[in-house]
Amino acid sequence: MPNLAPGSDRRACLEDVVLTHSDPATGLPVGPRTMRANTPAELDYSSEDVLAEVMASLDDDKAEEVIQIDLRGRSDVADYMVICSGRSSRQVASISDKLSDRLKDRFKMGAKMEGKETGDWVLIDGSDVIIHVFRPEVREFYQLEKMWMPSSGHRIDTDAAV
Repeated sequence: MPNLAPGSDRRACLEDVVLTHSDPATGLPVGPRTMRANTPAELDYSSEDVLAEVMASLDDDKAEEVIQIDLRGRSDVADYMVICSGRSSRQVASISDKLSDRLKDRFKMGAKMEGKETGDWVLIDGSDVIIHVFRPEVREFYQLEKMWMPSSGHRIDTDAAV
């Protein structure tokens, strides 16, 4: 972060900061996010490892209409986004709780959660993977996947997989 002189505009200064993997001309990300630094070997994992655990957990808990979106090179927030539905507020909360527990057990990661109290839309920050668990009506209203899904997005029909 650049040093700010007293009275300078913090926002204007932040707009001049360009990320190391961003295109200098546009400021848009052009490559994968940087890896975690100073991570002990036993906690070293890739975003693909986290994604695989997320997908397995969602499958185990019968999440519906699971969509996986590759954000690498498109966002600094995460490498992947996963969007899925639960049939009820109770199932949404259960899917979210179990997923958070599995990420903590497997990767020693304290996944932050928002929205579990109402069970309409739970956002789980899995560090390299952002997970949205919706009730179907709420998911239809926000249509989040239309905003993020490129033509290369992968839809996984969990009802057809037997």
